[in-house]
Amino acid sequence: MSKPEQLSLFSAKEGAGTYQPVAKPLLIGAATLQDWKQRIYEYQCQVKTAPVLQQVDLLGQPVPISIAERLDPFSLRQQNIEFWRWKNPDPGVPAFYFVIDYAVPLLLYVGETVKSGQRWKGEHGCKWYLDHYCSAHSVNKMKTAVGIAFWLEAPSATRPRQQLELELIQKWRSPFNKENWQIWGTPFVTPKPG
Repeated sequence: MSKPEQLSLFSAKEGAGTYQPVAKPLLIGAATLQDWKQRIYEYQCQVKTAPVLQQVDLLGQPVPISIAERLDPFSLRQQNIEFWRWKNPDPGVPAFYFVIDYAVPLLLYVGETVKSGQRWKGEHGCKWYLDHYCSAHSVNKMKTAVGIAFWLEAPSATRPRQQLELELIQKWRSPFNKENWQIWGTPFVTPKPG
């Protein structure tokens, strides 16, 4: 005697749909996107053109200007954002990387790493934000030219490198870094599907 089979409350079609994450498209209008970018651009222009003040210590001696004050991410050599797909071996050099939309120009993200290719091959929130950023531009028929630049003279010790990264994030207020989400809002940081 065979056991009775339990009937499903849902059809096979309905059941199949429940196991697939459905990502809702990011809806941001052209005017909102342009306004968001303009506010960041204006701030970063002020940072870029502000004179670096020479400080002195208690004895009146000049204090060396910090790397964060001297480093201009926009002056670094632009590279393809898909650099991590190349077959080049990653030598493991301590570096800072800057994700920039060169069409504006706009510094979107500041990061630090020892193995940049490995860092970007795996899960990286910035790749996810960039996907949404580029999609919003495409939907709104707006120009974008996202690239990445590296500064390969970062401190080799982890703590000083991370401290300098934080100084750069605070100085430039790069919008994809979580430290600046309260300042600029998070139009490209929606909950991940799954």
